[in-house]
Amino acid sequence: MGAKLKEVPKEEAKAASQLPKPTGYHMLIALPEVEEKTNGGIYKPDETMDIERFSTVTGMVLAMGPDCYNDDKKFPTGPWCKEGDFVVFRAFQGTRVKIHGKEFRLLNDDSIEAVVDDPTGIVRAG
Repeated sequence: MGAKLKEVPKEEAKAASQLPKPTGYHMLIALPEVEEKTNGGIYKPDETMDIERFSTVTGMVLAMGPDCYNDDKKFPTGPWCKEGDFVVFRAFQGTRVKIHGKEFRLLNDDSIEAVVDDPTGIVRAG
């Protein structure tokens, strides 16, 4: 099991213009592409790939609403992440949206549990 984030090809630029702009304290998270084969080269069933997509725990922060991390009482040390960071969050967290077949999540600012340099190989345990 594993997933990695891939760069958006030029032909998907139009789809990118349709991405929602987060409001308030919400964040737009890009989810990783699920590999269709195991490390050993065996193709995964569609059901397995769907479970991996749905239960992912990593993503990249694409955009942040204007109120993200502005509550000094809740975030006394400042923001936990920024746009462009790879982050870890709980599985099944947030509002799921699909745009031209790609899935994204809208998460609350306090849903971020960690920032990682490289999400490759990070998967939900259990």
